[in-house]
Amino acid sequence: MSALLDVILPVFLVIGFGYAAVRAGWLAETAIDGLMRFAQNFAVPCLLFRSIAHLDLSTAYDPGLMVSFYAGAFTGFFACFLGAMLIFRRAMPDAVAIGFAGLFSNSLLLGLAITERAYGPAALEGNYAIISLHAPLLYGFGIALMEWARSRGRGLSGSALLGQIARAILSQSLVIGILLGFAVNLAGNPLPEVFWSGIDMITRAAIPVALFGLGGVLVRYRIEGDLGPVLLVTLASLILHPAVTWTLGTRVFALGPDALRSAVVTAAMAPGVNAYMFAHMYGVGKRVNAASVLAATAASILTAWAWLHILP
Repeated sequence: MSALLDVILPVFLVIGFGYAAVRAGWLAETAIDGLMRFAQNFAVPCLLFRSIAHLDLSTAYDPGLMVSFYAGAFTGFFACFLGAMLIFRRAMPDAVAIGFAGLFSNSLLLGLAITERAYGPAALEGNYAIISLHAPLLYGFGIALMEWARSRGRGLSGSALLGQIARAILSQSLVIGILLGFAVNLAGNPLPEVFWSGIDMITRAAIPVALFGLGGVLVRYRIEGDLGPVLLVTLASLILHPAVTWTLGTRVFALGPDALRSAVVTAAMAPGVNAYMFAHMYGVGKRVNAASVLAATAASILTAWAWLHILP
């Protein structure tokens, strides 16, 4: 019970405050949009930049950690993709968007916050290693598959497709922050302390502001219609992905406690708002993905608590 009260509920209370503020009319949706733009385009990229710049690259990238987490992620994708096509008879572009919701867990806002509250800031090295590949790898996969699904019969060349994927990935502020962090890390961190002091001031606001903004954004979503696909995404995100990660991490790779915690907690998070943004970008599967973000975020209060009890 202490994990629920001390670790998980404070995170969801911040989300709830954002939800209540918009729902009650105390903050306009345009204000929430501004908060989310600040968080996603400035504060969170600064957090990733700082974390990657100071990451010990020689120890953070444990192959077992990466395989355990991403094998679970792609298992979630194919479960949702094939379920959408074969069970719910969705067109392939819709199925790709629904699969993306089962693939893209909220590794940043929820994963970082819950891992830090449960195990402390020193336990986040594995989280940052996962996050450094998360957006580039999963967006690259999702965009490539969606463009292929949409371009069948249109004769889009391989080079044109690769260019489109590269532009979509490199235009993301999160990816820019990650790449700049690697550049500074590999250069031996030549930046002065006064610079890092300013960055620290911004990064301290990143997670609270992003969680509050996430609550405000969730006001726009409704759990309605398409309950079958929504349930499929929720189960894939909250049960299947962390179960595969835990099994590989304990039975195959024998991960240490810190790495296992980072991998499983991150895997156990609900789909991020990125799942809806991806569907909105292509105009397919929007209602399913929006409802899945809301339903899985609410359900993750209890499932995250269960996974914290399972972990060492």
